[in-house]
Amino acid sequence: MDNRSIGIFDSGLGGLTSVCEIIKILPNENIVYFGDTGRVPYGSRSVETIVKYVRQDINFLQSFNVKIIISACGTASSVALPVVKKDYEIELMSVLEPSFIKASKVTINKKIGILGTERTIKSGRCVEILKNIDPEIVTVSKACPMFVPLVENGYVEGSVTSLIVEEYLNVLKQEIVDTIVLACTHFPLLKRAIKNCVGSNMKLIDSGKCVVEHAKDFLKANNMLSDNKGFGKIKYFVSDSCESFINSGKIFLKKDISGCVDQIEIEKY
Repeated sequence: MDNRSIGIFDSGLGGLTSVCEIIKILPNENIVYFGDTGRVPYGSRSVETIVKYVRQDINFLQSFNVKIIISACGTASSVALPVVKKDYEIELMSVLEPSFIKASKVTINKKIGILGTERTIKSGRCVEILKNIDPEIVTVSKACPMFVPLVENGYVEGSVTSLIVEEYLNVLKQEIVDTIVLACTHFPLLKRAIKNCVGSNMKLIDSGKCVVEHAKDFLKANNMLSDNKGFGKIKYFVSDSCESFINSGKIFLKKDISGCVDQIEIEKY
């Protein structure tokens, strides 16, 4: 058994959907979460800058002696993790691979849609992962740059959200995909709006949930699960305003985290 914390980082708030899944799937685990809110979004940065940021995120979490680190950011996972992974002994888990493995298993017609940020889609990493799993799979990728600001401002439903969702998903509907991977941890909050657009039979793969299920399997296989008797403790850290993170965090966590968030100087790491 291993009672050290699980480390999670994201460019901002999206990784909180993975925190929610850990609370459900691994309720006894302690969590250290870092949201790089002072430098969000990563998707608009150069590859070199993203790699630098991700190294600092990992270094910060390692200062807590965490047992694994989850990259809950699609951009970080697609652009930086393949570059930095070789430099760390700790298990670094991408938010992407587990979701595509699951998608490949549930698709019937082998047509899979991918929704992500501009940088994640342009990296080509998602298509590469799926093609390595099954070369026969046909992928339809769509960057959805408006989804993140919609979620972070609380527009997870309503007429405005529906119009934007319809605009982005039209190409996936035309290509008759039967499975959609939500390759950004913000996007699960739009599940209802997406389902209303594509129909209830569409399989939506939640990348944040899939990586937590993968983490559970890894921890169990390596005898690293926590043996805490009660719920684990959660520490939140940000690189910008705590107040803003607390207010927006309610959208993701459905609870008040006032007094649980600290601001740090990430450039020190």
